[in-house]
Amino acid sequence: MAETILVLNAGSSSIKFQLFGVGDDDGLSRRFKGQIDGIGTHPQLLAKGESGEILVDSSWSASEVPGVPAALQKTIGWLQQQLGGALPVAIGHRVAHGGLEFTEPTLIDDAVLDRLERLVPLVPLHQPNNLAPIRAIRAHRPELPQVACFDTAFHRGHAEVAERYGIPDELHREGVRRYGFHGLSYEFIAWSLPRIAPDIGNGRVVVAHLGSGASMCALQAGRSIDSTMGFTALDGLPMGTRSGQIDPGVLLYLMTTKGWDAKRLERFLYGECGLKGLSGVSNDMRDLLLSEVPLAKTAVDYFVYRILHETGALAAAMGGIDGFVFTGGVGENAAAIRARVCAGLAWLGLVLDEGANARHGPRISTAGSRVSAWVIPTDEERMIARHTQAIRRGRAAA
Repeated sequence: MAETILVLNAGSSSIKFQLFGVGDDDGLSRRFKGQIDGIGTHPQLLAKGESGEILVDSSWSASEVPGVPAALQKTIGWLQQQLGGALPVAIGHRVAHGGLEFTEPTLIDDAVLDRLERLVPLVPLHQPNNLAPIRAIRAHRPELPQVACFDTAFHRGHAEVAERYGIPDELHREGVRRYGFHGLSYEFIAWSLPRIAPDIGNGRVVVAHLGSGASMCALQAGRSIDSTMGFTALDGLPMGTRSGQIDPGVLLYLMTTKGWDAKRLERFLYGECGLKGLSGVSNDMRDLLLSEVPLAKTAVDYFVYRILHETGALAAAMGGIDGFVFTGGVGENAAAIRARVCAGLAWLGLVLDEGANARHGPRISTAGSRVSAWVIPTDEERMIARHTQAIRRGRAAA
């Protein structure tokens, strides 16, 4: 059987996966993609082939799949059936934070794992779940190569002024700085632009990765210049349940007047804010767009306003803007959000093509628009597979 590479993207209640075949020329072809979600509540394993056909649709009770390790066992068991008992030649993982040390995809060993564990306080929702499958696989198959691909790595070439906070230099040298996240998504967009939108592929592009986690990035000639996220994945845009930009004085107020400690603040910032907190209805943009509740409209208005606000800042960092790209679950599917953002950017010379927007692109601006707008579905898993294959071959991904 031909060699395969498995990509795992583990979250708090789901594990996404894709399997890629490796061709004789090292080219990658997706065999299937899927996820097991509802872990601990309503676990369901669903996978589809490249043509969209359903390969598996299985459900279990919460007691059968109470956590990520059990979900991983179910997933790996199904994958081995599909591969006739064979194992992939390597597994690539999305890891949220690489800190100062990890600036490129890295082959995992126990020492690497231990150093990545130290970054858990910076991304408490993501890092523990990213690392859990790695540890589980190493316990049973220590000889199987595993590669960590970091969401922070793509942003590590930022200018010093874009990385710094207004804090003493000692803290900056300790690593308290703006890292940026969603780097694998932005790296895929940068890789895709010269083929999909060659006119702006080498230009100044603002990319909006909009979903339950949301951020924006300034791309210039395919390189990250700045990002809305910083030291942690809390800053910038409001997200499903995360606050986005907030005056740190608010946190001091909550500590002094309400007696909140660090754990209470963490629960507040990561789980009670964003679209959910603003609306009191839902953290899902689909629900908010359909809701008649006034605060649901407020949440959508605020989300769009912050996108427009950050676009101006990112364009200023590049000295102008040539194109705007929507990606992520909301960016790729919510035509109403895209229309409102484009209307708010009309002052830049962006003219929306309503028909193209309704068809979800790829180009959604008119031919005469000075700033072009695009919808480009992201594919973080393909980037992870490319990096994993490159590590196996001992070279950088082209």
